[in-house]
Amino acid sequence: MAKSNKLNIFNDPIYGFIGTQNELILELVDHRYFQRLRRISQMGMSYLVFPGAHHTRFHHALGSMHLMTQAIRLLRLKNVHISGEEESGLLCAILLHDIGHGPFSHALEDSLVSSIGHEQLSIRFMERLNQVFNGRLHLALQIFKGTYHRKFMNQLVSSQLDMDRLDYLKRDSFYTGVTEGNINSERLITMLNVVNDELVIEEKGIYAVEKFLMARRFMYWQVYLHKTSLMAEMLLVKILERARFLASMGKDLEGSEALKLFLNHVITENAFDDDTLDRFADLDDIDILSAIKRWQGSDDLVLAKLCKMLLGRRLLKIKLKNKPMNPQRLAEKLAWVKNEYRLGDEGARYFVFSGLVKNQVYDNEYQKINILGKNGKLNDFEKVSDHFGRGSFAKIVTKYYACYPKASV
Repeated sequence: MAKSNKLNIFNDPIYGFIGTQNELILELVDHRYFQRLRRISQMGMSYLVFPGAHHTRFHHALGSMHLMTQAIRLLRLKNVHISGEEESGLLCAILLHDIGHGPFSHALEDSLVSSIGHEQLSIRFMERLNQVFNGRLHLALQIFKGTYHRKFMNQLVSSQLDMDRLDYLKRDSFYTGVTEGNINSERLITMLNVVNDELVIEEKGIYAVEKFLMARRFMYWQVYLHKTSLMAEMLLVKILERARFLASMGKDLEGSEALKLFLNHVITENAFDDDTLDRFADLDDIDILSAIKRWQGSDDLVLAKLCKMLLGRRLLKIKLKNKPMNPQRLAEKLAWVKNEYRLGDEGARYFVFSGLVKNQVYDNEYQKINILGKNGKLNDFEKVSDHFGRGSFAKIVTKYYACYPKASV
């Protein structure tokens, strides 16, 4: 692992002073692709509910890298061989794992680029950076894609108990003030080990795993899928949907050149070339908010009203229940909007809509969390947990939402 004489220090509110002497890491952090993450919010529109939730993907990436550093040090103490080159690959992979996120992270995942997800875009960015840095990210790419022969390294980056999740739960809990989501990431890392080239948790750490999964459950329903946060993000999606519709009708909307490119063109995965990647790298939250501020004065009633709603936090009413809303009730809401706003069916649907959200805390069909017993035997976490029955964490919870103006009948 190449080191420089310079030790870069970041003052992180979660972990304190964290730093690195890895020359490649320092160069990656300085690159404009990574610096862009300072302008990509970690939690979308959640700050409209939790005022402190203004942290960014930049914070999260550095925090995840710090936890990876701790995990590497701990595993080496347990005689797991990790070379200097592998260490650098792991650090680069976790640092860049979210570099493909677009404005407002998950909120606009399918609104600007519908044909390629942020994981695939992260790979595109890493491949481009690998060219820029003369192949020095080759191992990081292998680890990130899961093609490197040492499986546990990919699990440290992407699994059900990876450094990504350990950081975002602790970080998001801190910035939202939702203490139920706080986890003991240090305890979990201390309990890590490697058996048969797979990442495992030692038996003493089972309660920390239970707390981790409970924290995920709390955070999803109290924060990530909080009904007001959900409503704000769907309103953001509706704004982009309307803007794209108007653009397709030939209307010239104000906005940055990068934003206009993605509004005016449906770009397929095959057409996502290096030039398009560079244009995507020019996009961040500022482009979206700036456009929304301009669009609130649009002569299109639907776009203007949606933008004013979001900027003034005068959101639609949202009902979140265990069963779908009665279709007749939704039809009544739609009729009210058509009459009140003087809109047809096409325009009214932006203000009255329904759908569903799902959450699964633990996927027992995908990379199970294995517990290493004192006798050396491996067991699936759910089999040895004495607090939660088999399937309790793996259950998919579905809730249905309906959105409509607050003044409607």
